[in-house]
Amino acid sequence: MLGMPENFTKHAVYPGSFDPVTRGHIDIIRRAAGMFSKLTVVVAHHPTKPSLFTLDERMSFLKNAVCDIENVDVSCTEGLTVDFCRTIRADVIVRGLRSESDFAYEMQMACVNRALAPSLETVFLLASQDTMFLSSSVVRELASLGHSVDPYVTRMVADALHRRFLCP
Repeated sequence: MLGMPENFTKHAVYPGSFDPVTRGHIDIIRRAAGMFSKLTVVVAHHPTKPSLFTLDERMSFLKNAVCDIENVDVSCTEGLTVDFCRTIRADVIVRGLRSESDFAYEMQMACVNRALAPSLETVFLLASQDTMFLSSSVVRELASLGHSVDPYVTRMVADALHRRFLCP
């Protein structure tokens, strides 16, 4: 890792619902993987919150998207991210920012996480200019209206969205 000490061994967690994972998420994952010795992408599962794809589907999409990145693994949790971080002994939470409204929300969450786990750091990565507009909800809406989402998601996700919205 360029600019990192040889003994740099920080373990980071990148949490999200990833419903579905987008190229914007994948960009953040690749960049974070280059900054930390290990990155765990954790799919948040909220039993009371509806999602388009099941937990298993979302995890499968992510595993497929990151299979070529050696220091990345995929997991899931139903609890708080800070509790998950404690369990796997992670040092850092990675969050992507697309806009000022993202920053306001993420700053609040980072403060709560800091209160719950003072040794856990939060690192914000700005979305790349070409994915700044991209969100899972935008992708779901485009797909539901019959538009191609190929530029925004992996082939596996595009096919799943196509099946979900075009096949009864």
